[in-house]
Amino acid sequence: MADAKSWAHLVGSVPLPDSETVFRTVSDAWGPHLRRISDGETGRRGRWIWFQREMLEQHPAMEPDPDEPPYALYQWDGLLLRETSYIRFRPGVDPAAVAFPTGYAEAALESFDLYTRLQGDGVIPGDALFQVSLPTPMATAYMYVSPAARDAYIPAYERSLLSAVDEILASTPHDRLSIQWDVCQEVLLFEDYFPHRPADYKDQVFAELGRLGNAVPETVDLGYHLCYGSPRDEHLVMPRDMGILVEIANGIATRLDRRLDFIHMPVPQDRADREYFRPLEELRPPAGTELILGLIHHDDTAGDCARIDAARQFVGSFGVASECGWGRTDPARVPGLLESHRRAAEYINAACLGEC
Repeated sequence: MADAKSWAHLVGSVPLPDSETVFRTVSDAWGPHLRRISDGETGRRGRWIWFQREMLEQHPAMEPDPDEPPYALYQWDGLLLRETSYIRFRPGVDPAAVAFPTGYAEAALESFDLYTRLQGDGVIPGDALFQVSLPTPMATAYMYVSPAARDAYIPAYERSLLSAVDEILASTPHDRLSIQWDVCQEVLLFEDYFPHRPADYKDQVFAELGRLGNAVPETVDLGYHLCYGSPRDEHLVMPRDMGILVEIANGIATRLDRRLDFIHMPVPQDRADREYFRPLEELRPPAGTELILGLIHHDDTAGDCARIDAARQFVGSFGVASECGWGRTDPARVPGLLESHRRAAEYINAACLGEC
């Protein structure tokens, strides 16, 4: 792992009014514990990729698929969260000629200008990187696109997404930038969550995550956020242990031709037992990779400390985060979450001495 000092990681979305409020609030709360800072994915990005569905619904090359039943999204406890119709290419459309206006470059560049101003004013720590969190192509593919259209859609969307990345890279100093790939639907594929799973899903997932990482030059900080979903602030699947997360992390490492700077793994609130963390014994990150454990939960200081203590039996150095972004969280929880992250980082840095 990178070093013995812990830090706080902001996974992505924050339910605050705008990006300036996020930058100021997070910087003030975390200060020296902050290595990267997201703009909070405020506004239309607050529901993660839902605005991409809206883009697909309005795209002239796409249409609803009347031949496929709606996709039913269930939470881990069997609660039906919503049903949504699938989308497909219109007849006669050549997917190879389709470009999707993702909006990610425009959002990132607008926020980077704000980040630059606030960093110059001393609000954001001078060594905190500007973090851009991006979904993988499989995210929209498995949530919104008809199974019959996915094989054609994924490369078409990936081209558009990487075009947005190229625009960000061309307009942002690389030594101030961090790219985080949000990996959710791939984790759910490993959990056999979706009604349609290709036989070679592991090869597809590792190839995709390798391509995305290798599209980011070595001069830019790179990480992956592994996720079990949180549409209503609860997982879509409750993991048995960290085995699948470790398998995916190791698979990413084998497909990268460049440095892997960090990887984030979630920890459910009720898992402070050794067996949940035991698979970390098999984690084989490249030298210098920072492990970030998403073990911080709202208003659960004792539980945060118990999860930290359990994790430290298997890994000596890690940063702290929540399981996922906070975009669907009650805004009133934000101050407590920020304080919990800071307190947890200090607890680890104190080598578990004294009160947590």
